[in-house]
Amino acid sequence: MIFVFYALAALLIWLSAKSFVGGIGYLRYFKKEVGKPLPTFTPIVSVIVPCRGVDDGLVDNLRAFLTQDYPEYEVIFVVDDAADASVATIKEVSRKDAKKANQTSLVIAPTALDSGQKVENLREAVLHVNDRSQVFVFTDSDARPSKEWLRHLVASLVDDNVGAATGYRWFISKRPAFASEMRSVWNASIASALGPNTKTNFCWGGSTAIRRHTFERLDIREKWRGTLSDDFTLSSVVNKAGLPIIFVPQALTASVESCSFHELLEFTTRQMKITRVYAPYLWLMSLVGTGLFNVVMISAFLIVVLSRKNGLAVWVSLATLALVTFFSIGKAWLRLNAVKLALRDYKAELDQQFWTQKTLWLISPALFFYNSVAALLSRRLTWRGITYELKSPRETVIITD
Repeated sequence: MIFVFYALAALLIWLSAKSFVGGIGYLRYFKKEVGKPLPTFTPIVSVIVPCRGVDDGLVDNLRAFLTQDYPEYEVIFVVDDAADASVATIKEVSRKDAKKANQTSLVIAPTALDSGQKVENLREAVLHVNDRSQVFVFTDSDARPSKEWLRHLVASLVDDNVGAATGYRWFISKRPAFASEMRSVWNASIASALGPNTKTNFCWGGSTAIRRHTFERLDIREKWRGTLSDDFTLSSVVNKAGLPIIFVPQALTASVESCSFHELLEFTTRQMKITRVYAPYLWLMSLVGTGLFNVVMISAFLIVVLSRKNGLAVWVSLATLALVTFFSIGKAWLRLNAVKLALRDYKAELDQQFWTQKTLWLISPALFFYNSVAALLSRRLTWRGITYELKSPRETVIITD
């Protein structure tokens, strides 16, 4: 049995070292991309913002979309109910800041019957874009982009052979607490999966740009029918077409909000349930990888604490704990420094994450493992007040009371 432990410990050390090397590449990629001059490719853009309910900081989020440093673009807000709580905020912000964008509009989407409501909102919104628009940008109401976000995100599409360009989110707590910081650390590990490899990148629905003719040629609107995950579906279609997905560090967006422990579990488990249905290999990697981490680290700790002899097992356990800790803290440090290059407006808040990013990595695999097991046991989830059952990537059932 001890030899099984040795083998698993060696595997974990190797994976941790590989992750650390990936962190070096992640920081290097950010430095290279952030150092580039402001792009000059600025086609007419339609920014589509699905809304439902009032997010924490919604006014500042929506204002950020209307005050972009971009020559000509429109912002389309889309809801599924004219009486939605977000509508008053949308109208107020549009009235005050519309002059800074070329045009704003509010679209009321039909109630979803066989797909996610966000997907239904997007499918409706693309029917209302400006005829002159050349690029579609999809985002979320809980994202707060920088002023140059749109320029950088769209710039990668200067090459007509690019399938899509994407950013990602970084959670920043308004009031730092365990649950909020844990969510940020959990999410950070996914953020660092993006990088220079255009074949393994994926689109994130809160910051994705695609040329209009690419969107129409790939028939994305129809491919979205019956789905819950707009971004997993978009990524799959673009990948199957053999088109690259470009990750744009400057398109990283802050999500400035806090969460409770219940909201932490709900969010992380929902993400993993969606992943299990739309990217089962990623779900399986999470289940096995975090299971390996938890088993090896707990076993190593127990061997060190409970062993009465300073034998080989103790030294292997100590080495495992030390090396995995070194590589994990190193990866967290590299990742946080990379993000600081992109989110310059949040330096103070990111500095406050110094300790949480370098300590909570130890328990985030336990949360990932819980999420993965929960996804194995159930495909039912609640998102923005609506409960769904995921039958398959193209079959979504809305659960009504």
